[in-house]
Amino acid sequence: MDKPWKISRGPIAATELDVEKANAISTLLIRPVGVLPAKAGDPVLPFAVGLFNELRPLLKPDAGVTTLRRATAAYVHCRRYYFASAQPDSMRHGLDGEPVEPLSSEDRMVAQKRFLSVKQTTGKTDAPEPIPPVPPPSLSKSEQIRAALLGKRSAVS
Repeated sequence: MDKPWKISRGPIAATELDVEKANAISTLLIRPVGVLPAKAGDPVLPFAVGLFNELRPLLKPDAGVTTLRRATAAYVHCRRYYFASAQPDSMRHGLDGEPVEPLSSEDRMVAQKRFLSVKQTTGKTDAPEPIPPVPPPSLSKSEQIRAALLGKRSAVS
């Protein structure tokens, strides 16, 4: 894990969850920005350094800077954002979505390590599909009484 990846996976497509996080940012702004995915399948674009300072002037008057900071953090700290940033050919993008500069090898390594860490963490916490309980077989009234009495007898013994 000490070497940066050499094979690019190409543009990393946004999922519905990525779009929801991007929409959380967009609803706080007076106009849309091209760096955020608008729909699932749009590419996840790494932000240019200092992009948050360009987002702040676009903040709606009734929205708070802290809310924008939290929404932005939720977006940039997700697995697919790290994955997009870790690609060997990854570029930083401005507000309009246009490439500005390549990510440094140090930034790509950090993104790669964080991606692998998040991937490992989410892999461990994903619960398996719950198995629906099998209903007990239908018992007649006398069988239910017998089972209840036998259950009490074995509990006493």
